[in-house]
Amino acid sequence: MFIRPVTRDDRDSWLRMREALWPSPAREHAGEIERYFAGEVREPLEVLIAFDEAAIGFVELSIRPYAEGCETDRVAFVEGWYVDPDARGTGVGAALISAAEQWGRSQRCTELASDTEVDNVSSAAAHRALGFEETAIVRCFRKSLS
Repeated sequence: MFIRPVTRDDRDSWLRMREALWPSPAREHAGEIERYFAGEVREPLEVLIAFDEAAIGFVELSIRPYAEGCETDRVAFVEGWYVDPDARGTGVGAALISAAEQWGRSQRCTELASDTEVDNVSSAAAHRALGFEETAIVRCFRKSLS
């Protein structure tokens, strides 16, 4: 298995995995991917992709001025982290987070943060297993003013 920055040649694999992680119309993901390669997005700043004969995972990274529970104003942030179901539990996720940590250090960050949905128990467990500390549970609310 190896990890490297995503390239245009990885577009279809990245699209497939993004759709699995964030179920939304494929055209939205395809548009975001094209804007990423055109340099027209603020985030992610970096996308790393894991391969073992084929693409089996990715991590999307940004730098945020604030992340819940962090102490610094320049935080490497995991915007998205995905491993194909057949590759879970084999160290791919850990390798992606290790690569994310290295990227964060190269960007002069001293903290790596992430988030997950409140009910995503497996993601929370994976984060904890890799040394993340849970800092908060946030519920967001909306009220229409019309």
